[in-house]
Amino acid sequence: MIGFGAYLDQPLLVVDDEAPIRRAISRYLEKVGYEVIVAADAAEARLELQRRPIALALCDIDMPGESGLSLVHHIVTDHPDTAVMMVTGVDDPGVAQVALDRGAYGYVIKPFERNELVINVANALRRRSLELASRASHAELERLVDERTEEVRRSREELIQRLAWAADCKDPETASHLRRMSLYSELLGRLAGLDANRCELLRLAAPMHDIGKIGIPDEILTKPGRYTDEDREVMKQHPLIGHRILEGSESELVQLAALVALHHHEWYDGRGYPRGVAGDNIPLEGRIVAIADVFDALTTERRYKPAMTVEDAFALMFEEAGHFDQKLLDLFVAAVDEIDEIRSRFLDVATAAT
Repeated sequence: MIGFGAYLDQPLLVVDDEAPIRRAISRYLEKVGYEVIVAADAAEARLELQRRPIALALCDIDMPGESGLSLVHHIVTDHPDTAVMMVTGVDDPGVAQVALDRGAYGYVIKPFERNELVINVANALRRRSLELASRASHAELERLVDERTEEVRRSREELIQRLAWAADCKDPETASHLRRMSLYSELLGRLAGLDANRCELLRLAAPMHDIGKIGIPDEILTKPGRYTDEDREVMKQHPLIGHRILEGSESELVQLAALVALHHHEWYDGRGYPRGVAGDNIPLEGRIVAIADVFDALTTERRYKPAMTVEDAFALMFEEAGHFDQKLLDLFVAAVDEIDEIRSRFLDVATAAT
């Protein structure tokens, strides 16, 4: 006949200061197939719990030194995979309730019958097995949810990048412009005090700043050399077109992208476009993306100009004092080491000045 403990790969721990009780409990449990180790007090039990995994601890309450109730709390807190049962001479419903409240799976009063003990141990181990299985299932579910969430996040980011690249395909500039300027925007958002979630949204939204170029005629977008005044007036429509494409969404990300698309060409002194908004009336994210976009445009080669050095780009941006929020520009320039790190990661071959 197969015993109760035939498939249990962890021992039981009997904790009792009376040696005859320890021997009796051990004998009863070993006869039905359990492996049993013993401890004379709570201190010895703690050592055994540190040495190896324990399936179930059977604890007395009244022992020299630390009480069994205190040991229960320790086991439940520090060894959550170990079940606990009280085997005690304390026949007090109030004490029993305290033990159960602290996490004990059962309460057996001495003297007890062998079958009573064996059945209570089997029930405690069965409950432990169910709880461990439930815990493992919950952990696996959390893992799957995290995995799916990450997959959705990656898919969303890829879709955003591809949508932004759709506009860039009509206006070919530098291969990594969108990656760089989005990371510059995230960096400056963090320096400006935006929380981590808003910075992440800004990183994702920033590449859509020029989505409105989809609505600009190809003969203007791909025109070699400099634009005429008439060309510029047409180009000035792309923030409005981008805003119309993105507005009205319930998504916080798309709402931010619409805001950035509309405001990234506004100047701090009010001389920008499309609406001539000035100062802090320009949303902070729009002011941030304006700096990130212009800096990357200056420091990379375009079809109509060579690339500037970082130092020359900063100097020119400071000369255009009315163009940018000066406090944000100061923060950006002070982060030159982080800017250089982003540039080195996404540097277009033969397009950026050293």
